[in-house]
Amino acid sequence: DLRKNADYILGVLTREEERFRQTLKTGVAILEDEIKDGVSVLPGASAFLLHDTYGFPLELTQEIAAERSVDVDVEGFDREMQAQRARAKSSRKGAGQNADLQSIYRELVVEHGPTLFVGYDRNEAEGTVLAIVEGDNNTLEVFVDVTPFYAESGGQVGDRGVLESATGTLEVIDTTFAVPGLRRHVCIPRRGEVETGQVVRASIDVGARSATRRNHTATHVLHWALRRVLGEHVKQAGSLVAPDRLRFDFSHYAPVSREEVEQIEALANGQVLNNQTVRAYETSKEAATAAGAIAFFGDKYGDVVRVLEAGDSIELCGGTHVSATGDIGAIKIVSESSIGSNLRRIEAVTGENTLRLVSELQRSIEEASSLLGASPAEMSSAIQRKIDEVKELQDELKRLRSAQARIKALEIAASCVDGVVVHRLDNYSPSDLREIALSIRQQGDARVVVLGGVTDTGGVSLVSVLGSGLVGQAADVIRDAAKAVGGGGGGKGDVATAGGKNPAGLDDALELARAAAEAIVGLAH
Repeated sequence: DLRKNADYILGVLTREEERFRQTLKTGVAILEDEIKDGVSVLPGASAFLLHDTYGFPLELTQEIAAERSVDVDVEGFDREMQAQRARAKSSRKGAGQNADLQSIYRELVVEHGPTLFVGYDRNEAEGTVLAIVEGDNNTLEVFVDVTPFYAESGGQVGDRGVLESATGTLEVIDTTFAVPGLRRHVCIPRRGEVETGQVVRASIDVGARSATRRNHTATHVLHWALRRVLGEHVKQAGSLVAPDRLRFDFSHYAPVSREEVEQIEALANGQVLNNQTVRAYETSKEAATAAGAIAFFGDKYGDVVRVLEAGDSIELCGGTHVSATGDIGAIKIVSESSIGSNLRRIEAVTGENTLRLVSELQRSIEEASSLLGASPAEMSSAIQRKIDEVKELQDELKRLRSAQARIKALEIAASCVDGVVVHRLDNYSPSDLREIALSIRQQGDARVVVLGGVTDTGGVSLVSVLGSGLVGQAADVIRDAAKAVGGGGGGKGDVATAGGKNPAGLDDALELARAAAEAIVGLAH
């Protein structure tokens, strides 16, 4: 397996190393920031953050800190570690609270054996109620010796349906495994009462099961297509098979391009159009492997496995499936995305859900084309025309704002006193204030310009601009002013901006800025 996947393994290792280098760089930057300005001891909480979030061993943090003559609060680190372990232990306590139920479940299996599942080829069956246990949220857990209900496993959701006896009816809202081999019907009482020992007719929701079958077989076909297009390294890493959609997680080291997605979808639908018989059978693990069934390194299998052949896809699977690939209906990939390091996720719909999706997309296209005054075939060019028109309008608006800024700058420049201009301008954006301030500086007399105003969103914006020959930074002029309006900001050199959340403090802030500006101009004299 290592030899067969050598290139893939080396590629993954290389990308992981590169990713950790970036993580290391980020962590070092955080550590450097923590131990600057004469700090003698790095807090234990900071060391634990580096360990927990950035994967820094405590020894690495100590080594870097020691190079800066900084100690690490190891006791504080240990306290944080113990607190985390306590949280993890607390989260596991809930499992122990169900010990009594687990004992009941195991006794049922010992006394009656595993539940006989007949749902591969039957939608209804009669069975005897072995036990009824009170569940969560006013539900009942019902155990029957024979059932057509598929229990959630292998990514496929549990069946829904009805359990009906001579005296009552229960709605089955989910089916799961209580313990291996024991199927649990999660029920809501609907009529009368169902009692232990009674015979019940168990009937699944055929519509939901049929939709789930389509999605499950489609998952196998998509898996085959993914391996054909992306490579044999693709491996299932999780799935969800529900009546309304399918989700398939797989190992892959790079984004999947639009062209690759289209190719995967086309290959999968080719299998659907071929309408080949879907065949399921049980055999030995060795015979299944010899037949070409996909079995993954590291997975565990019993002596007898269930093989599912769907078109060119051959995999081990215990789920329910359609009779022929054509029963799937059209497969439509809805999305493809990253969900983690070297892990991707593909979501798709089949059958009626594909038709519904296509219908919704068609309706959206027709509505959009109507708004654009173009036919669906002309939508792209119509949208491009609108984009060009918007850009032209934005450029024109920018020119008008620049002209307005120059005019406003001329008006405000006249208020210059001893080389200082401080003025309030409300309802302007931060970028507009900055442009006006720069225009005022160009008028000649102003050596320091400070503008402030309440923006149209209710915040406060400040900008300071310095002329040449002054000692100091523009940020120094509005530092105290920014604090007065409950904010902050910055900048290097002769232009600085700041923002705040307290409009009521703006006038006082401008006076603080005036004093700072006059001080800088005074130093120049």
